[in-house]
This record gives sequence, structure tokens and C-alpha cells, in this order.
Amino acid sequence: AGPGRYKDGTKSTPLLILEKAIQDADMCEMLVTIFNDANGDSSKSLEEAIKSLPGIESLRHYPQVYNFEVGTQIAQMFQQMNLVPTLFFVDPWGYKGLSLRLVQSVLKDWGCDCIFFFNYNRINMGLANELVREHMNALFGQTRADALRARLISLDPRERELEIVESLAQALRETGGRFVLPFGFRNAQGNRTSHHLIFVNKNIRGYTIMKEVMARESSKVEQGVATFEYNPADRHYPLLFELSRPLD
Repeated sequence: AGPGRYKDGTKSTPLLILEKAIQDADMCEMLVTIFNDANGDSSKSLEEAIKSLPGIESLRHYPQVYNFEVGTQIAQMFQQMNLVPTLFFVDPWGYKGLSLRLVQSVLKDWGCDCIFFFNYNRINMGLANELVREHMNALFGQTRADALRARLISLDPRERELEIVESLAQALRETGGRFVLPFGFRNAQGNRTSHHLIFVNKNIRGYTIMKEVMARESSKVEQGVATFEYNPADRHYPLLFELSRPLD
């Protein structure tokens, strides 16, 4: 979840969410927020930053902040819960803790959507690293991960990215995620992908809303169709592939 405020004063996501909620009377009554960070200093800093927010007392449900590492126990906990409509955002440090089981444990309930940070650079390297084979298998499923490793050997960098994201989208669909929408981010030089945000859910309404949000943030639009990519350095080299729609 981050520390609330970073060293340069930039607000982390929880504060931005809460500030928006405080300004909305309906959200003040309905919104339940749960934040977690494995770093104890960050979670404590976040708690203090939340306390200092003007109007925080107007929220009916005061934000909860936890300090634990995301792993199999968290997935098991969610699996046993009946969740209210929830937007679940997962931002792991690399890939540890991110698994199909974790995503499925949230998507199983009505009205639940998941957005997760997909560290493409780390995962691209990890697929060929025997030391993290277990983590890769948990993310893609063992059969799909093995097949993916074999296909990647002969592919160039652009094809590798397409293949990896497509394989992940297919795996997510098998867990119950009917709609999968990736949004790619380029590095500061604009010459390679650094990461993706992956949205997955079961309902066309949530998918449509997220698609509109991502389209507004896209660096370029081709013939009225958003590229679903943010390139901070150069907007003339969009990565065009059809992952902006549900897989058929």
C-alpha cells in the first residue's frame, strides 16, 4: 500500500482513494478500505498519514491498515470468506505471492474485481530461472508455464511480451475471469515495457468502466481505438495487439 506519502511528498494510492471518498457523501457511508504493506515502517507511516487527512472522521468505516506478507495464507483466507463487492488491488514486490489462486479467491464472489501490478521485466526473466520456477507455475499454472517456456526460446522481445501477456490472460480466464484487460507501461526511454496493470473480472459493467478509464490514459489512439498503453517518452510507437477485449 505504500507509506501514505513518499519522501518527495507524493501521495500513495490509499490517500488518493480516501480523499476522493471524503468528497463523496455516498462513498463516506459505503466504502470499506483495507490496506496492507509487508513493510512495518510503511504501514505505520500510512496509518499516521490517514489520521492526518482532513475529513477522515466523516467516513463511516475507518480505514484498516495491516502489516503482513501476501502469500498462500491470504489466498486461503479470502477463499473461505464471502466478500462484499470488492475492488482488489495487488501490487507485489516482483512476483512473490501473486498467484492464480489469489486472484480466484477474490473473483469467486459477486461484484468483485481485481487489478494487479504485473512486473513484466521480472517475470520475463523469471520464466527462464529455475530458482523461481514455483512462483512462475503459481502465476501461470504449471502446464501453461512449461508450454510458455518452450515457446519463448525462439521469440524476439516483442513477440515474447505478446506471448507472456496472452498466456496470463488465458490463465486468468480459466480461473473465472471472463474479462481480462492489460494496460502496458513503457520505461522512461520508451523503448521497452516495464510493467502492466492487469484488470480481471466477471461482469461486462465493470469491464466497460475500466476500459473507458484505460482508454483515457492511453498514449495514443489509432483510428478511434485506444492502444491501451502508456508510453512516457515517445507516443509514436504503440504496441498494437488485441488484448483490450474479452478473450473468445
